[in-house]
Amino acid sequence: MENLLFLAHRIPYPPNKGDKIRSYHLLKYLTSKYQVHLGAFIDDDKDWQYINKLDALCTTTHYQSLNPFQAKIKSLQGFLTGEALSLPYYKSKTLQEWINHTINTHSINKVLIFSSVMAQFITPFLQCGKEDNLDVIIDFVDVDSDKWRQYALKKRGAEKWVYQRESQYLFNYELKIAALAKAGLFVSEQEAALFRTLAPSLSEKIGYINNGVDTDYFSPEQTFTSPYPQGDEALVFTGAMDYWPNVDAVTWFSMEVFPHILNQYPNTKFYIVGSRPSKEVQTLAKNKNIVVTGAVEDVRPYIAHAKLAIAPLRIARGIQNKVLEAMAMGKHVLATPAAMEGIPYDESLALSVADEADAMVKQLNDFLQNNTPPLTSMINRDFVKMKFGWEQNLNRLSALI
Repeated sequence: MENLLFLAHRIPYPPNKGDKIRSYHLLKYLTSKYQVHLGAFIDDDKDWQYINKLDALCTTTHYQSLNPFQAKIKSLQGFLTGEALSLPYYKSKTLQEWINHTINTHSINKVLIFSSVMAQFITPFLQCGKEDNLDVIIDFVDVDSDKWRQYALKKRGAEKWVYQRESQYLFNYELKIAALAKAGLFVSEQEAALFRTLAPSLSEKIGYINNGVDTDYFSPEQTFTSPYPQGDEALVFTGAMDYWPNVDAVTWFSMEVFPHILNQYPNTKFYIVGSRPSKEVQTLAKNKNIVVTGAVEDVRPYIAHAKLAIAPLRIARGIQNKVLEAMAMGKHVLATPAAMEGIPYDESLALSVADEADAMVKQLNDFLQNNTPPLTSMINRDFVKMKFGWEQNLNRLSALI
């Protein structure tokens, strides 16, 4: 088998959050067709326990420790060098040396880059006349520069200026590396279309591979013990709770929507299920009807026994795995349009979609009034199985490489 270099900004295991779910399935697929050499950062000490899982899949591996606090300090170099702050955040001389050695030792001519920031380790090869010998595919996943633009809209003062700067500088970098690469991929047709609109000259290079869902794992046919106390009418949100769009989503819902629901349905509980809850999220638990669980071993029991799943994201790019996983388990989902971006939904599905707080309160009231027991919607599950299976989506990757 041919050799392939796979670079990821975060270790692609365990597949328990959006980017790691995608990177793991890409890696697993590629190891069935190539001798894969994996280079990845580890920004959570708990993830070191999983390296044996990836060592067993890959031909060679290199894991680079990343301390988030120190990396933030290092990222400030971007103000001096005139680059996006995200780039020095991930700079590593040790990883660069491993990459150089691996490419030269194993005569690698195929590279898959997961996340645009990892392209900085390959651009030296592309800018020194070796581009004809190196096929590079970049999985941007999302248009990250646009996510920073959305962040800026929610901020004021110096923070707003920093986010606006990051959006512009990172977009300039995205343009540069997309031009150097053989192809650029995104997580959805909509995300790819956005980048084509922003960079029309690169349109022919831009494609997409939809995220997938393991529908055997996320299945309503499995039996789970309820994690909820008897009598609780649970609304559940799942996701990494140190990720600002998730923090913003649950905070907004808790402040603007949930109090109106409690007035009419006092037994309703809002469960925020996910690792590393920020102080802002933990503060929400001062309300006795809001439960912040922190990390859980398995999110499926929380989804399976919830009244419904909610995804009130106001800042979002790409496809929300939390929505697809809940749909795969046959749950009704209440979401904002931003959370549904990249998922081609229609009125036939068991979804309630609302943008403003008043509209979401009405949607939720209607659902709670008309549906006393938790319902299972096989329509949602069938939709996910048809549109978001990993196997059919990853076949596109094989054709590209």
